Amino acid sequence: MPTISEFFGILIRMYWDDHPPPHFHALYGGLEAQYNILTLDVIHGKLPRRAHALVVEWASLHKDELMKNWERCQVPAPAVPIDPLE
Repeated sequence: MPTISEFFGILIRMYWDDHPPPHFHALYGGLEAQYNILTLDVIHGKLPRRAHALVVEWASLHKDELMKNWERCQVPAPAVPIDPLE
């Protein structure tokens, strides 16, 4: 599972040939949550409030890149790194 971004101790990953809906995985402090790319809703799991807010902020800035990576991972093709939140 490629890590496509990392910021403030949060890892953002996508699996190759993963199930719909288009989503990404955010890992922080041993916890994991899956986020729908289109709505940024949590599909499964949970992160602490601050980590969740950072993930949503980052994802809202990179929705187009996330969708392109989702499409690449379905082929499967290598995911492209996405700039971290600064």
